[in-house]
Amino acid sequence: MTGSALLPRFSPRIRVARPQVLYALVRLQDACFSVAWSRKSFEAYLTGNPFSRVLVVPHPDGNDASFPLIAYLACWLVFEELRFLNLAVDAAFRRQGLAKTLISQAIQLGLENGCKRGLLEVRASNHNARNLYQSLHFKEYARRKFYYTNPSEDAILMSLESLPSSSKHEGSRGHRGGKNIAK
Repeated sequence: MTGSALLPRFSPRIRVARPQVLYALVRLQDACFSVAWSRKSFEAYLTGNPFSRVLVVPHPDGNDASFPLIAYLACWLVFEELRFLNLAVDAAFRRQGLAKTLISQAIQLGLENGCKRGLLEVRASNHNARNLYQSLHFKEYARRKFYYTNPSEDAILMSLESLPSSSKHEGSRGHRGGKNIAK
């Protein structure tokens, strides 16, 4: 697959999530995961955790009331570490580069906040995600046995030991760094 095949077919409008999108976040993650975060967990990420950031991509038409969000990425900016916690893309919008774009924007946000490296864990069976992370230079460094449930599965721990500049991780068609993120 060529690099251009991974670019979004539209220019995603990445936003920092606000409490008003809580129910849209819960609906999207419920549609994407067998074991999901609770509404209260998301609420805490949006309102009470100073380390937490949630980036969202609204539906490109902007008028889909049943699913106004098509993707999100939740992360923590903890001192020198950017911790990727959760990433979801609506099934109808997968394989269009949205995940890569969100990761690139989160990396830029991390750099702007003094982060030096990125960390994440991923289901051992999620080969698409693992391939994406490896394409962004994340390296596997450990395995956590039986970390996930429903089904029970190991987690692969991955790190990006030196966050790259935005020119290396340009997310989508000319959008560089945090300039694509609306506050």
